[in-house]
Amino acid sequence: MSEEFDLRVISLGAGVQSTALYRMAVLGIVGPKPDFAIFADTQIEPYWVYDNLKELQAWGDIPIEIATAGSLGEAVKLGVNSTGQRFASVPFWVKGSDGTHTPGRRQCTREYKIDVVKQRIRELLGLQKRQRAAGRFKVEEWVGISVDEVQRAKPSRYDWITTRWPLLFDKPMRRHEIKTWMTQNGFPIPGKSACTLCPYRKPIEYARWREEEPELFEEACQWDELIRSNGTMKGMKGQQYIWRGLQPLRDLPSVEELEGKDDAQIDMFNDACDSGMCGV
Repeated sequence: MSEEFDLRVISLGAGVQSTALYRMAVLGIVGPKPDFAIFADTQIEPYWVYDNLKELQAWGDIPIEIATAGSLGEAVKLGVNSTGQRFASVPFWVKGSDGTHTPGRRQCTREYKIDVVKQRIRELLGLQKRQRAAGRFKVEEWVGISVDEVQRAKPSRYDWITTRWPLLFDKPMRRHEIKTWMTQNGFPIPGKSACTLCPYRKPIEYARWREEEPELFEEACQWDELIRSNGTMKGMKGQQYIWRGLQPLRDLPSVEELEGKDDAQIDMFNDACDSGMCGV
């Protein structure tokens, strides 16, 4: 007999895996059907993430809750984190005095994704501030991590939340198999979910934006210039960059030059983000 829960939710990042998981849940391929899906909105995702959300809302019968801790972009402008404290939440690459690169303090995944989902779960349970969930409620949270990213699967930090990974155990699939399943079922394959200023996005992705999404690339370049020219991200010594190469995004090599190279930023879709909650 399956364990009983007061609430089942999908953590919906609106990327490939979580979108497929949402569709499978609606179709009854994995179950029992969750009560809600929750999307944590940083308010600075590429346009295709929001287009995908609208498509899922119109298509599915599992309600999608959109929750937010505010605009991550505005926080970057002010040089604060989500609580207003003056340190970096985004791990931009910092140039040291010896020319080496070091990632800044990283809390954006927790503050703008993980904590936001947990807070909305509490609200859906009817909990008020400082009311305890432990011992009163049991929640099952579905996370769309596929077999090729198994290292991202980490148990919940909360004893009242049980994390479940249907794409690992119920219907084991790799990312390319998920894309095939979506195509065979007539579903569009969504673009990658990650903030437009994410320092864990690989440089070739930004280089492709320059060719295919010039407006989005220009937006990313403006963020890249802002974190240097305006002195944001207080407490950081040295110049900051989105690109690990410690050069402006505008100076990225061509797609052809970057292809086949692993001069990679850290791959956020593997070990970079806490608890595997970003970009699924």
